[in-house]
Amino acid sequence: MEIENLKKAVEILQKTKEFTALIPEVRSNIVMAKENADNTNDVAGIPGRITTVHGKPRAFMAPEFGASSHMARLVLSIMIYDNGKRSAMNIIYNPKIIKICEKLGLKVSFYDRRDEPDDVKNIEGSTIPWGVESAINKIGDVPDIIYHKGAWGKEPSISLIGPTAVEVAEMGVCIAKLYKEMVD
Repeated sequence: MEIENLKKAVEILQKTKEFTALIPEVRSNIVMAKENADNTNDVAGIPGRITTVHGKPRAFMAPEFGASSHMARLVLSIMIYDNGKRSAMNIIYNPKIIKICEKLGLKVSFYDRRDEPDDVKNIEGSTIPWGVESAINKIGDVPDIIYHKGAWGKEPSISLIGPTAVEVAEMGVCIAKLYKEMVD
């Protein structure tokens, strides 16, 4: 079910050339976890991520389990607080995108990587769980959008969060179209 949902989500993204404006330097990935997932192998994603080719979003491989580390850890961290939110996708950070998300009524929160404790910084892979917890604590709820403004060697990023990959892709397409209108 997760693989099929991801395939539909990728189709939605690939049909929307406006989405290319949201693809970060590190490229986008969209993931979806199994119900009750407890490790990154229970989360499906796009091997090689989603990139831009000839002005269009493009994934070159079919979704598979264990294909993501970063976004998989984010979803697993979210599921601790709300196991119904099993999907996420990363896009570029831009304050205009945050304003769009707020106008759409999405719950938005953030974490500041400069506040990351040394014991978290020193353990590979622990920034994401710490960031998710920080973002949730800021608003007292699980957000639809979590962003950070980057740090040394870390690209600023926005994560879209939702129940399924199709819903997250549709959210991304909506944001991309509104963003294009705003910057044109």
